[in-house]
Amino acid sequence: MTSPVDEETWRNRFILINLTRIGGTVVTLVGLFLWHSDWLRPRGDIVVGLSLALIGLVVSFGGPIYLSRRWREPPSR
Repeated sequence: MTSPVDEETWRNRFILINLTRIGGTVVTLVGLFLWHSDWLRPRGDIVVGLSLALIGLVVSFGGPIYLSRRWREPPSR
């Protein structure tokens, strides 16, 4: 049996989960910006923008799920 996790560890985990969500959202917004703006190419760059937007969505939604499963007690398979 593992020892109980202290309050500081829970706080750090909570902050990390929220930073993962925020980071994924920022990457998604940057991808949408590159896709729909003339910053890289005229009329936008769909290859870079769409791939960044999809990566950001995966991180934003999948990252917190991965982290919570990793820290689950007792560890499940």
